Amino acid sequence: MKTLSEWLAHCERLHPQTIDMGLGRVRVVAARMALAFDCPIITVAGTNGKGSSCAMLEAILLASGYRTGVYTSPHLVHFEERCRIRGDVVTATDLIACFEDVERARVLNGDEVSLSYFEFTTLAILRLLAKSALDVVILEVGLGGRLDAVNVLDTDCALITSIDLDHMALLGNDRESIGFEKAGIMRPGRPAVVSDPMPPQSVVDHAARVGADLWRLGHDFNFSGDKQQWGWAGRGRRYAGLAYPALRGANQLVNASGVLAALTALRDRLPVTAQAVRNGLSVVELPGRFQIIPGQPTLVLDVAHNPHSVAALAENLDAMGFYPCTHAVFGAMADKDVAPMLARMGPLVDKWYFTDLPTTRAAGGDVLHSRWQAGESRRDVSASVFKSPGEALQAAVRAADPADRIVVFGSFYTVGGILESGVPRLTAPHLGA
Repeated sequence: MKTLSEWLAHCERLHPQTIDMGLGRVRVVAARMALAFDCPIITVAGTNGKGSSCAMLEAILLASGYRTGVYTSPHLVHFEERCRIRGDVVTATDLIACFEDVERARVLNGDEVSLSYFEFTTLAILRLLAKSALDVVILEVGLGGRLDAVNVLDTDCALITSIDLDHMALLGNDRESIGFEKAGIMRPGRPAVVSDPMPPQSVVDHAARVGADLWRLGHDFNFSGDKQQWGWAGRGRRYAGLAYPALRGANQLVNASGVLAALTALRDRLPVTAQAVRNGLSVVELPGRFQIIPGQPTLVLDVAHNPHSVAALAENLDAMGFYPCTHAVFGAMADKDVAPMLARMGPLVDKWYFTDLPTTRAAGGDVLHSRWQAGESRRDVSASVFKSPGEALQAAVRAADPADRIVVFGSFYTVGGILESGVPRLTAPHLGA
């Protein structure tokens, strides 16, 4: 295998299950690789807000002059997006040698270990990060926490964002069960920051059981703000007069608050200045998180893909002000609870464009359309089905007036399908007609 695409295809063929929770296989191969880090590790888990929190941590630490490494998943367009070193997305060439290292360790002396796609690719990225002379590594949990491949490493600070219902077939049917899985990234004597304002009791109990140093929003740190600025205070540190993060959305203050708590908890090892906090939050970027692209019509991209994140998206759309017509491009995975997502967005959407997605895990656009029909009571709303997000967006643009807005949401695949040729700038055909 010579190309990254060939390696990724190899990873997809190796294991009988796409998702196979457990650390046993990963631990064996990681030990064979002697995988280790000599810098602080921050591990981020949660239902929503993980990617934003990782991006804010990275931006502030970069502004402080630290050599950062970040691993997030999934990607929007290119696999390489999953790893950033010193702020830059890595290259396929960087990754290929690390895939070779994993494969050698996986089949060592004929004793072959079966790894899932996520496990194999995670080990390859961890290898790249470990050999990159970094000052700090930020790891986003892929799914859950306790049994996720990144949890093979002991974190120096666990950050847990919002906890809500998602991946219930794997993580449990209620917030308590899911919270227990997220809390699995905590370590004895190490800080564990929880930015969910009302965390499940299972999270608090697990912190006590393992002896983690629990930092809770509303107990150990707080934030407040008005329309112009916001402030943060917690355990001997205070920030006042902060500008709002460059990432849009009301939920981003909760994420930023957890980020500042994590950095405060690690201040002896990774000191940051107030100016670095200001600079980092002012420049942070993350595609697909309530990303508003100016144009005629306005385009909003959001990877919201569960009821909790879709509720946040709806609130943020409400705050945008009046638009004569809102068009929604929606594609989702088959295991998602789409009924509450459609119900929450229903009052805001005037025209739906349901789309297939390029993965066998997705629900077909016709299936989504049927589920929408079963719950929609408004008679003035239209809906149609398309083969791809790109085709759905083109149809929305043709139907839109310049003053309208188009919202694309439901999955990383949905937003990625729009961004694969670059960020689109929309011009409705009615403009100037």
